[in-house]
Amino acid sequence: MAGVGTGGDATMTFRAALTRLREAQKTSKGVSLYSRYVNRPVGRVFAAAAYRAGRTPNQVTALSALVSFAGIAALALVPPSWPLALCVWAALVLGFALDAADGQLARLRGTSSPAGEWLDHAVDCAKITALHTAVLVTFHQHFALPGERWLLVPPVFQLAAVMIFFGGLLTDKLRPRPAAPPGAPAPAPSRLRAVALLPVDYGTMCALFLLLGDERLFRLGYALLACVYVLFCAAFSVKWFRELSAAGTAAGAASASSAARS
Repeated sequence: MAGVGTGGDATMTFRAALTRLREAQKTSKGVSLYSRYVNRPVGRVFAAAAYRAGRTPNQVTALSALVSFAGIAALALVPPSWPLALCVWAALVLGFALDAADGQLARLRGTSSPAGEWLDHAVDCAKITALHTAVLVTFHQHFALPGERWLLVPPVFQLAAVMIFFGGLLTDKLRPRPAAPPGAPAPAPSRLRAVALLPVDYGTMCALFLLLGDERLFRLGYALLACVYVLFCAAFSVKWFRELSAAGTAAGAASASSAARS
């Protein structure tokens, strides 16, 4: 990620930092409405505050992990209730916003690094797997399930969520990036696509835990969202494989043409 700063500037005000972050946002292509209009803006506020406090991106990542895993631990260990539902939701939403803040802070400070990106993605992967494991524990320990087959839902959901996360990340790394003409504006992101991606946005997952006070509602909501994730995982996998296959074919043809000319 390209930086927008060259290290910390203690004289920059909170408002100035917020303005610079707003002007240096990453593309919204492939980003859902929640992440675009809620999570990223809240993350900007946290990033500007962290900048003024002299915090590093890795420290913000660590705080995101601490808050998220506190909510996940509460989910696994505390019997479900409406107060717990609110606490788990708040912890997950706050952790998600801090997750958006660490990258923005890195760009503002001009300190983006492979190690920082690795830490960010490692925490995200751990958070996804731990969250569904905690739901499995809740199902087993705290819910009166109508049948043991319900215990299969969290592992299936976990598999689909991890595949979407890993597949999207790997595809982005492997996909060739065509050079844009100098000065060419980035294409406007699709609003329809942003709406369509809402079901698999982590913010939607966070909102699901507001139902935790009612066992039946939560089970049904969780199972429905699990089905949606499985369908998206299958669709995304086909799409990504075709994209990379086409890119590989095009690259091979270009290489052969270049060899023939030489």
